[in-house]
Amino acid sequence: MKRRLLNLLALSTPLLPMLASAATLPSVLPLWPEGVPAAQRADAPAARGDLGAERVDANGGIANVSVPTLTVVPPAVDRPNGSAVILCPGGGYRYLSWAREGQQYAAWLSTLGITTFILKSRLEEWGHPAPLQDVLRAIRLVRSRAAEFGVDPKRIGVMGSSAGGHLAASASTLFDHADGRTGAALDQVSARPDFAVLVYPVITMMDPAAHAGSRKALLGAAPSPALLALTSLEQQVSAATPPTLLLHTQGDKSVPVDNSILYYQALTRAGVPAELFVFEQGGHGIGMRDGLGNASAWPRRAEDWLRQRGLLHKAAAR
Repeated sequence: MKRRLLNLLALSTPLLPMLASAATLPSVLPLWPEGVPAAQRADAPAARGDLGAERVDANGGIANVSVPTLTVVPPAVDRPNGSAVILCPGGGYRYLSWAREGQQYAAWLSTLGITTFILKSRLEEWGHPAPLQDVLRAIRLVRSRAAEFGVDPKRIGVMGSSAGGHLAASASTLFDHADGRTGAALDQVSARPDFAVLVYPVITMMDPAAHAGSRKALLGAAPSPALLALTSLEQQVSAATPPTLLLHTQGDKSVPVDNSILYYQALTRAGVPAELFVFEQGGHGIGMRDGLGNASAWPRRAEDWLRQRGLLHKAAAR
């Protein structure tokens, strides 16, 4: 396991262009070729029109996104199975942990035969509902072009870590909400994910379990009670929420494990198939790091769950 994860980390960056070339897919897709929807949060910088250039830090984090995209990472050429994942990196809605929770996860998913689409979504410069619009547009785009990407339109899931987990869970619960629509023709395509994998996710915006940084970045300094309730996703679960895997650590002091527990309890009440793994060791943002006891083996637990749900078997020809 250790060698496998280290190899994935080392290969994640060069693997992207290599795999894209092998599958002859475009490597980056614009989400909004017709133009990015206007900002709706009045206190966000995008509403004032004073956005600067996109920034990339030394750790591969991306901030100040104004042009949302999908980066396509095809499956390993010898094992495509027709499943797809929209991947949402974490970063507290302030930046995207692109290398550790985007490229590295995508390299691992590729070895499982999954086509991955890493979402570069808008962040605090825009605020709600921009990230929701981006993730739902991503699902609609992939589903509308499923044949082109070689994926089954009924096997398109979401995966996210930390605030990216909140975004993936938002897609799982608010896929038909008016805030996620922009009036584009693609709004007619279903944005409901078929499954979800949430890794140490932000779920609630309510104290005491809320991650205050994510809440402020997404909703502003003084969100209304209605907006807090809408984005506290344990309150938005329904029977239509897709099957979900949750992975968290007991030692997470940034995003308490209560977030995953609250969501799991809501899924159970709604009759949604769900599994929850809580590991003793590890804090927040562990990514695919080794040396954290059972927590370092979470990708194996995720692989087991995906296989048990039939998502790693080759899809029937359509």
